[in-house]
Amino acid sequence: MNDALGILEVTGLTPAMVALDVMDKSASIVVLQTESNDFYGVVIKITGSQDSVATAIAAGQQTAERMGGKPVVSILSRPDQRAWPALESKVEVSPLIQQAIVKTPRRRASKGEEQAAVAEEAFALGFIETQGFTAVFEAIDSACKAANVEVVGKEKLGGGYITVVIKGDVAAVKAAVEAGVAKVNGLGKLIAGHVIARPSAAVLSLLPKL
Repeated sequence: MNDALGILEVTGLTPAMVALDVMDKSASIVVLQTESNDFYGVVIKITGSQDSVATAIAAGQQTAERMGGKPVVSILSRPDQRAWPALESKVEVSPLIQQAIVKTPRRRASKGEEQAAVAEEAFALGFIETQGFTAVFEAIDSACKAANVEVVGKEKLGGGYITVVIKGDVAAVKAAVEAGVAKVNGLGKLIAGHVIARPSAAVLSLLPKL
């Protein structure tokens, strides 16, 4: 049993995923699951030693604060076994947004897959998150026209929040995100536009899909 359960609750999917990337790169932790509340918020649950969890949560909190994600954090030391049915949620699909709101990381890569990932380590992920469909549709079309990128995922959080995720080499993704973000003004509210270079295994295991 791990010593601690770390909880980071963030407003917006993009700040949550960027914070998760920093957390996974800053300490030896295991991502238990993520859970959204259908109204902007995403909670990330991690486990590990007390020191590792504290380091990761501090790094994730700082990152989310810089991105305006309004983070709320807690670290539970040796959680009571009787509390686990509430702490670790079952996979659940929201009928409102027709998406999973509780996600567990996809399986860890095999040795061959890890080697393939290392060969592709220069790729980046780009996130464009808006409040409003028209804005994100205009943004992603502009992003794809601006650079050679691939759309790999789309996710709704409720409250009109929607995120599209793209993939490509670092320069292309940066150019695409910049072009997409520039199109949002007047069409909707920009929540975030961000690039993760060399995304961590935790982020890759929890990416939204099309």
